[in-house]
Amino acid sequence: MDLRALPPDVLLVLLAAAALLALVQTTRIVWRGFWRRRTIAIRRERGAAGELRAEGLLRDLGFTILGRQVAVTYGVRVDGDPVAIDLRADYLVGWGDKRFVAEVKTGRAAPRIDTPGTRRQLLEYRIAFDVDGVLLVDAEAERVHAVEFPLGESESPRPSRLAWLLAGAAIGAVAAAAARFVL
Repeated sequence: MDLRALPPDVLLVLLAAAALLALVQTTRIVWRGFWRRRTIAIRRERGAAGELRAEGLLRDLGFTILGRQVAVTYGVRVDGDPVAIDLRADYLVGWGDKRFVAEVKTGRAAPRIDTPGTRRQLLEYRIAFDVDGVLLVDAEAERVHAVEFPLGESESPRPSRLAWLLAGAAIGAVAAAAARFVL
């Protein structure tokens, strides 16, 4: 199509429409970036305020604050190769002679154990830190939950090696007695 064949006022309308579209798109992109940064800032502020409330709550409940933003590195193997994993927990706290990692959460979903990200984070803390347990602190509801993971432990006690040894000896004695009786 030859644009020179169009009347000047039509060209002007097309140019204005293109400029308006470009302006709307640019504004939309800028607004989205601004809103994303603002949302992150709000969450960061909310989290920091939640951590301050949680520290007071933990103290009020009798926990001793042993450390804030406690870092640990632990190792895993991927296809036999060692990989170092760095972690940082909100608090390391004590209760008598026990030590716990306390993770502070704010919002609606994060403080719930049925939230996959929270559950996985607490499980990783339980494995990586040398502690007696993990605490999930809901800063906004001002509640502290002790979270226990089975970590491969059976609900019912497993027989000890001594029990297996005694069972084997008893079976051997019965077999020897039966052999004497048959012979």
